[in-house]
Amino acid sequence: MTVRVLLADDQALLRGAFRMLVESEPDMAVVGEAADGAEAVRLARAEHPDVVLMDIRMPGTDGIEATRAITGDPELAGTGVLVLTTFEADEYVVRAILAGASGFLGKGAEPDELLDAIRTVARGEALLSPSATKSLIANFVAQQRLADNDAARTVPGLDTLTAREREVLVEVACGHSNDAIAARLGVSPLTVKTHINHTMSKLAAHDRAQLVVAAYESGLVRPHHP
Repeated sequence: MTVRVLLADDQALLRGAFRMLVESEPDMAVVGEAADGAEAVRLARAEHPDVVLMDIRMPGTDGIEATRAITGDPELAGTGVLVLTTFEADEYVVRAILAGASGFLGKGAEPDELLDAIRTVARGEALLSPSATKSLIANFVAQQRLADNDAARTVPGLDTLTAREREVLVEVACGHSNDAIAARLGVSPLTVKTHINHTMSKLAAHDRAQLVVAAYESGLVRPHHP
């Protein structure tokens, strides 16, 4: 199966370099190029790519708003967003993940690393490890809570989770793997996977990174949680 990729970056030279790299792979094809976020959203809706390589800082509609529009469109449920940035420790990265991006990668990444990242997102997986996501989200949410007088946010679907699903969600948000969660809860890894899939469905989460977001935003897990 060919992975269909949409490139969104305001620098034409970078888009050209990414196009050459992507199209050098027999299992990948570039289906469009966008110079700003609005064009990225329009092309995504027209082409239905598997992966959008999204720059964060673009003129007009930026990559964060474009990511939110793409991941929030039910007709683009099969499209994942991989954020490319030179600001790897920037809060913009966290905002992109909160907007629905499946992960991020620095523009200085090695070519093979970028290609592997595209394939990972195309499979519907999160590029960020849960532990890395935990650190990013925890720091961001802690700052937001200070601004909002420590108020948690309502997460649609959270009240539909069973007690066990909430327990598994907390474990995921703490950065534990399926095997580790299984050992901690005394169940099989397959059972853990089933709970995670049910939880993702109920919370409309794209991947594990989004589960971490939901756990922290709702207050189910707090920034100081072990």
